[in-house]
Amino acid sequence: MARNLLTVKEIKNATKAKLRDGDGLWLHRAKSGNRHFVFIYIRNGRRREMGLGVYGAGTGQVSLADARAKAEEIRAILGRGGNPFTEMEERKAARRVTTFGECADDYIAAMEDSWRNEKHRAQWRMTLDVYAEPLHKIAVPDVATDDIVRVLKPIWKTKAETASRLRGRIEKVLDHAKARGLRDGENPARWRGHLDNILPKREKLTRGHHAAMPYKDVPAFFQRLSASNGVGARALAFTILTGSRTGEVMGALWDEFDLDEAVWTVPAIRMKAKRLHRVPLSPPSLAVLEGMKQIRMDGFVFPGARADRPISNMTMTKALKTYGGGDFTVHGFRSSFRDWVSEETNFQSEVAEAALAHIVGDETERAYRRGDALDKRRKLMDAWAKFCVCQL
Repeated sequence: MARNLLTVKEIKNATKAKLRDGDGLWLHRAKSGNRHFVFIYIRNGRRREMGLGVYGAGTGQVSLADARAKAEEIRAILGRGGNPFTEMEERKAARRVTTFGECADDYIAAMEDSWRNEKHRAQWRMTLDVYAEPLHKIAVPDVATDDIVRVLKPIWKTKAETASRLRGRIEKVLDHAKARGLRDGENPARWRGHLDNILPKREKLTRGHHAAMPYKDVPAFFQRLSASNGVGARALAFTILTGSRTGEVMGALWDEFDLDEAVWTVPAIRMKAKRLHRVPLSPPSLAVLEGMKQIRMDGFVFPGARADRPISNMTMTKALKTYGGGDFTVHGFRSSFRDWVSEETNFQSEVAEAALAHIVGDETERAYRRGDALDKRRKLMDAWAKFCVCQL
């Protein structure tokens, strides 16, 4: 097919609105008088027209030679069955890089209406927001196996179920990215034939109990921890004082708190047992919150590095190690608290279990125990806080 039919002189003297250079390349004149190159081709019976830029020699303009080079690239892409709209080098370079965090948000927005309930949607958001936070700023084409392993390894043994679900969700986000043309190649979060050669299989993991600091060592540790004003240290102190789970504290929002009544109401959606839980706040707990109010950034009580994101679980783990608790887990402080209640106090077991938001008794027994023993639990948590802060 004939090509290179135009000359610069001919273009300069032309009066026609459309000039043909051959084999798909045209120069059209707009109503404004500017001329611009287009490449026209037919694929699957559909006519497609690609703009290649305004004709000229100035900044941002396209010369005749440049237009012919672009046309040649398009022909090569079409020849191998590709899509020039996505595969041309200049288009790929100009396309804004999408991060994993942005792609995860896009995937959740696209899929959440098809998920069965709000609990499922909340779990997706929480695992990807909290546990996969180290991936958020990585360009989605650059997410590699090492990045996935660094996210999974810290919780692979201690939170096996969560880690397994997290891996599957990361895999789906990356499959979504590939389907959108945002990345190529194999999925680095794939289990079979890939990560199963790096991480131990779940059935071989020993669940056991979370390593808990002996309760007698908690006050000395708490004193070291209290010397820090870091968000991770404050979040860990609040976790210890309230006997709460890590995820409940990480996701804590300011509008869940009534500071005048000294009560934190955790909605059912964020509780393991899916039941609303009221937490009485001791004076030291309120002091932690007052400190966080001074640096309030958004709705999260313990904000992360990214805007509108909570801290990650690794933030508290880092604080735990920094202040001498590296042999233990954050979750283990719930066991420390429970041991202290049993060994050092006369509080009823049911009150301690309620403080930990454990479900006690069968359905009939719970029906007769309609209250949540908030006043009794307040006395218990005040005593625990006094032990942590003063018992040195």
